[in-house]
Amino acid sequence: MKFLAVLAACVTALSVEPRANPSGSSIAHPKHDGKGYEDSWGCNSPDHRRTVTIRPSKSDTDDISEDFLWAMKKANNGGTLWLKKGETYVIGKKLDLSFLNDIHVRLDGEIKFTNDIDYWQANNFYYDFQKSITFWVWGGDKIRIYGEGTLNGNGQAWYDAFAGKEILDPDNVFLRPILFLTDNATQVSIEGIEFLNSPCWTNFLVNTNDISYDNVRIEAVSNNISALPKNTDGWDTYNVNGISVTNARVNIGDDCFSPKPNTSDIYVKNLWCNGTHGVSMGSIGQYPGVLDYIENAYIQNVTMLQAQNGARLKAWAGPNVGYGYINNITFKDFEIATTDWPIVLDQCYFNINETTCAEYPSRVNMTNVLFENFRGSSSGKNGNDVARLVCSPAAVCENIKLNDINLTTPNGTEGVILCDGIAGDLGVPCVSSDSR
Repeated sequence: MKFLAVLAACVTALSVEPRANPSGSSIAHPKHDGKGYEDSWGCNSPDHRRTVTIRPSKSDTDDISEDFLWAMKKANNGGTLWLKKGETYVIGKKLDLSFLNDIHVRLDGEIKFTNDIDYWQANNFYYDFQKSITFWVWGGDKIRIYGEGTLNGNGQAWYDAFAGKEILDPDNVFLRPILFLTDNATQVSIEGIEFLNSPCWTNFLVNTNDISYDNVRIEAVSNNISALPKNTDGWDTYNVNGISVTNARVNIGDDCFSPKPNTSDIYVKNLWCNGTHGVSMGSIGQYPGVLDYIENAYIQNVTMLQAQNGARLKAWAGPNVGYGYINNITFKDFEIATTDWPIVLDQCYFNINETTCAEYPSRVNMTNVLFENFRGSSSGKNGNDVARLVCSPAAVCENIKLNDINLTTPNGTEGVILCDGIAGDLGVPCVSSDSR
């Protein structure tokens, strides 16, 4: 009966026709209903779905938001919106796409957001968590985005305007949009596309279950050396169960992959990161009185180049913060090059000095964490030190293990591992961070 319910959800509204098509749009119906050609979700495969197209933009100011929304509604419940190769589709108005069910978006062209800072700061979808905003919200069930095209955040104007500011500064009021956000979404698949120049985080997944990315590329670069693309994390999550990222390449200026509060069942394999802050669990424990957690993560086969961190756990300390736990995390098969700290356990986040951290230590427990088969060299920024694992005196850090670690300095000297407050045997020799 469950399968029948899913199938019914996939094929409803196949015969719906528009009242009036926007200029340059079309709807093409398949020759048959696709029975026998269902995908793993029980929905029609790409060749057996109606296809909706819209006209491309004529310039960077030719906003086709209304056409795009019309097309998403017409492709909903069993169809595909096709955005053609070589064409650009400019979005200049915020879009609520929270109604989706069994929809494909074949992105072979480019979706490009306008860089009208005044408009987007006044018109967006706002989330309290770290004062986040976004251009649009995707929600619903059985959402597939695939192709060879680009989702372009057009971020340079944002990088220039944000220069000198900090996202976690409590006085910061200059908010920047997230490029792709899901909320109340299930069974989401994103394949093959490029995410380019997000103004802020690239992907923020909220209240979302069973989402996967495969063979995607994320890049954020600035043409102004004085205005770097800050906080352009590859992936951030909040209240997510089941996220998979495979075969991805990331070239940005912040965390390569960074699940945040209440995220579980995480799978990452074959991830290439350049210029990032590493693969981070967290940060969590930011908000007063709030329990956060991250658990059940398996991260394997990561190449980490020119990074601040390699594999990192991070939790907030200080007055008026929360508590929680990070549990059952595996970091395995990391190739490291020119990375400041290849392995980090940081419980004095964010920008907390030693005195304040000691007075108000983190209450986030770290348990059952494995770092295995790390190879390569640090940047040398921290001398011979290549790993730093310092547990809070107010938290439990147990069964933290390092196995098969072969990390050196740039000149080939064997790396030193710093550790404090870890219960039990770390698995490798380490010295106290107090010696530094």
